[in-house]
Amino acid sequence: MPPESLPVLLRPAGDPGATAPPAALVSLAAASAAEVAGDLHRSADLARALGREAPRPGAGSTVLLWELLATLGAADLTVARVVEPHLDALAILDQAGGVAEDEVDLLWGVYAAEGPPPRLTAGATRQGWELNGRKHWCSVADVADRALMTAWVDEDNRQLFSVPLSDPGVKSAAEQAWVARGLQQVTSTALDLHAVPADAVGEPGWYLQRPGFAWGGMGVAAVWYGGAVGVARRLLAQAEHRALDQVGQMHLGAVEASLTAARAVLVQAAAAVDAGQADAERGERLALTVRQVVRRAAEEVLLRADHALGPGPKVSEPAHAARTADLELYLRQEHAERDQAALGRWLLDALPEVGW
Repeated sequence: MPPESLPVLLRPAGDPGATAPPAALVSLAAASAAEVAGDLHRSADLARALGREAPRPGAGSTVLLWELLATLGAADLTVARVVEPHLDALAILDQAGGVAEDEVDLLWGVYAAEGPPPRLTAGATRQGWELNGRKHWCSVADVADRALMTAWVDEDNRQLFSVPLSDPGVKSAAEQAWVARGLQQVTSTALDLHAVPADAVGEPGWYLQRPGFAWGGMGVAAVWYGGAVGVARRLLAQAEHRALDQVGQMHLGAVEASLTAARAVLVQAAAAVDAGQADAERGERLALTVRQVVRRAAEEVLLRADHALGPGPKVSEPAHAARTADLELYLRQEHAERDQAALGRWLLDALPEVGW
């Protein structure tokens, strides 16, 4: 079986939670992602299929959900980049009161980032809400059916809205070309909205204040972990063709230590989410910690693989070259030193209940 078709399990093999049905779901995702091989439309079809089967975070099987996301990340980060926001959107809708039957099979995006003016605003009309302005960083908007978007309802407050991307008032901002060398199929563009009808999801501020906001951020970290596993597998495969010298063994050992640390924090965080211990401020602290540990582990894996393998795989193996470029770009969703500073501020505010 090729490495990209292998499941990525966070729990030890002997864990009683690693039962046959979860393993079957994750194995199916691995095989499907490898078969899709980065095709955007087929990735969208896989996302719709997994949306009906995947567990929701906080419902008792969060570690299974994150194993699913990690498995997709190890197989193909383009596929994972399409599936992850779709599953996150369904989870958000569940948290807001439920997903309508006709919404389950739509492909969803989640667009909450803020960019330069003009910002996206929401106004009340006789028919309901209407959105006008620009929304930045709208990934997969060219294949998504509907999206959850934040928009400003006044000068200080944002609210979440469900928006039909097929509405004629939604236009792509053509001047914002996608020039990335990673995730090349997952174009991210600004959308200009003019008089677009939308449905409110939660009250103003609810999107950022709900516990699930932190859970979604940790789900992204599970994808990063899977992407790092994919790179590490290439390093491990090197030993099958040529014996690793002492330096190669050193790099491989460092990769194992980094991946073990990342896996441990994901398992611990999944248990905390399911136990109701990752709500409000506790969830924010946990998410900042998990994302930093996993991001640093993934960056370590990228560095060690580069040093151990040299330039050869990057210039002669399209799959490896794409995987490393995809992961490097994907990791920039974490704000690096700014998130470290945010975690430090959280700890200072929480004194003396830090816990160490």
